[in-house]
Amino acid sequence: MLDYLLHGTPAQQRRAMAKAITLLESTRPDHRREADALLNALLPHTGQAFRLGISGVPGVGKSTFIEALGLYLIGQGHRVAVLAVDPSSSVSGGSILGDKTRMEHLSVHEHAYIRPSPSGGNLGGVAAKTREAMLVCEAAGYDIVIVETVGVGQSETAVADMTDMFCVLQLPNAGDDLQAIKKGIMELADLVVINKADLDPDAATRAQAQITSALRLLGLHGRPETAHHDETLWHPRVIQLSALQGRGVDAFWQAVSDFRRLQQANGRLAARRQRQARAWMWERIDSGLREAFAHHAAVRERLPQLTEAVLAGRMVASAAARSLLSAFFHAPPMGGDATPSPSLNDRSL
Repeated sequence: MLDYLLHGTPAQQRRAMAKAITLLESTRPDHRREADALLNALLPHTGQAFRLGISGVPGVGKSTFIEALGLYLIGQGHRVAVLAVDPSSSVSGGSILGDKTRMEHLSVHEHAYIRPSPSGGNLGGVAAKTREAMLVCEAAGYDIVIVETVGVGQSETAVADMTDMFCVLQLPNAGDDLQAIKKGIMELADLVVINKADLDPDAATRAQAQITSALRLLGLHGRPETAHHDETLWHPRVIQLSALQGRGVDAFWQAVSDFRRLQQANGRLAARRQRQARAWMWERIDSGLREAFAHHAAVRERLPQLTEAVLAGRMVASAAARSLLSAFFHAPPMGGDATPSPSLNDRSL
């Protein structure tokens, strides 16, 4: 798999990428060990791509925009990988994974790779293994990696913590100027795009003006480093385009290129990736601890009784939680055929 990923023919490489990402998404302990070994082998071949996060509300036209952008970038000589995250059903657990059907031209291009993945209940609009999948795409030689979120709200900003540039797509008439200054996704945006500007040009112009003013206000109070007119720093921009008609895609990429050049020159791009790597490590630690807690023998023994006590109103939930945490940290291993506490390396890490 490693040889095909790095040196295979295009067909071999695509199959290897698909198998590698499937391996990364597996929860089997033996697969996790294989995935860790694969990632460590790929690591020297990663880090050269530009990572672009695309977010926005459902229906804003993210898939249409990404196809138009991907085809434009391929025409400029780039290789484009798209990691599209689809929402998982809270009822059945299933996911449609239909993003490729909206990118019918890009999905069949030899210089593009599209991988839809289910969110699996993961918060923040991305999948649990999106970071690892980005490394696979970079090692395979894709120099532009685009992460498309499920279609997010104001507080779902995980994609901003794993990409070099975070772009938010907005609709004309999406809200007033108070909506534009709400904290959350807007204050993290490096670039705001008013898509479908062809539907109502006047509304698109109003939205651009309102969001531009809002970003300046957020800079004054929320992100002071973007408030002054230092030409060595990036100041978030707002642009209009029509992905369906292909208008404005070149202006979008010019803004992205300006951002990349500026952030590389002032060292903020490298610093951002370092912060993201540290956050990724702690996220995996947190996930591994939760998994280990759920499978700890003493916890599993006490959990039904304590749950019943909480539901019956005989014990407050905080006391039950402290009792389970005490069992996790202090109880000796159980003998017999009890389920042993799993190694963190064998599970979610």
